[in-house]
Amino acid sequence: MSKLIVSLSPHAHGTDSVERNMYGVIIALIPALLVSFFYFGIGSAIVCLSSVAACVFFEWAINKYILKNERNTILDGSAALTGLLLGMNMPSNLPVWIIIIGALFAIGVGKMTFGGLGQNIFNPALVGRCALLVAFPAQMTSWPTPGQWLSYTDATTGATPLAVMKEAIKSRDVSVLDQLPDAFSLLLGDYSIGGGAGTIGEICGLALIAGLVFMLWKKIVTWHIPVSIIATVFVFSALLHLVNPIYADPTTVILSGGLMLGAFFMATDYVTSPMTPKGQLIYGVSIGLLTVVIRNWGAYPEGMSFAILIMNAFTPLINNYVKPQRYGEEVKK
Repeated sequence: MSKLIVSLSPHAHGTDSVERNMYGVIIALIPALLVSFFYFGIGSAIVCLSSVAACVFFEWAINKYILKNERNTILDGSAALTGLLLGMNMPSNLPVWIIIIGALFAIGVGKMTFGGLGQNIFNPALVGRCALLVAFPAQMTSWPTPGQWLSYTDATTGATPLAVMKEAIKSRDVSVLDQLPDAFSLLLGDYSIGGGAGTIGEICGLALIAGLVFMLWKKIVTWHIPVSIIATVFVFSALLHLVNPIYADPTTVILSGGLMLGAFFMATDYVTSPMTPKGQLIYGVSIGLLTVVIRNWGAYPEGMSFAILIMNAFTPLINNYVKPQRYGEEVKK
């Protein structure tokens, strides 16, 4: 009688890899990146390239001179993706020296402090963005109007749709919302009505949706987190709008700010999000609720970054309570 030998996992080698997923997300960001170049011109290019270069440099330098790690991780795409996401979460007129500080926080504090790729608790790009938002609030909330292709730090700025929504709530005046672009314009990134367009990556909802479709097609992410975030924000915002019209309609809320950029590309980060579908749904719903609460009643018009970071901290707890039962395991009553 032959013995049944069970070896250690994994039992099969798949085609998935860190490089495939990281560069896959970068490819998915290309439509939004190209649209940002069209609307913001040289400013968008300088900010994104500086951010990517600084993040790659800091990862290399920290690995080599501080951690003494012989393994070269700058080619796996994770540092470049962090830099790209950080750049797309900044205004297109941000000076290079502030971008470098943000990259140092993203890589040095948000990633390498915890041991590098796969061990970070919080999304590194959002750590860098929120650090800059607290340290340089004036520069990080100065939003250039689109169409200034050759302008960089001297670009003319204006109020974003989120700022208009915040003003309507503060003044209790529903007529303020008339300044908002219509939903179709927000979907395409058409800000011809005037005003600032927000961060580099949030300019065009359609481009972000195209990136999500690509990632779903390539099975880089699943639908659970993006759909649960968007659905929660829609329902919560619709209820608020029905109760009091000073709160913007849910479609405009979803298409404004960095909601889709965060829901599609940062909340879905493998390391900082729950592992199981049930956990991902809890995580997504919580992010959606927190985003609406912070946007409407918090100090900042945008709440997506803070909501994701807060739920990053709860990810281990969610994983612990919704982990599936192991095959053959007897659950104690």
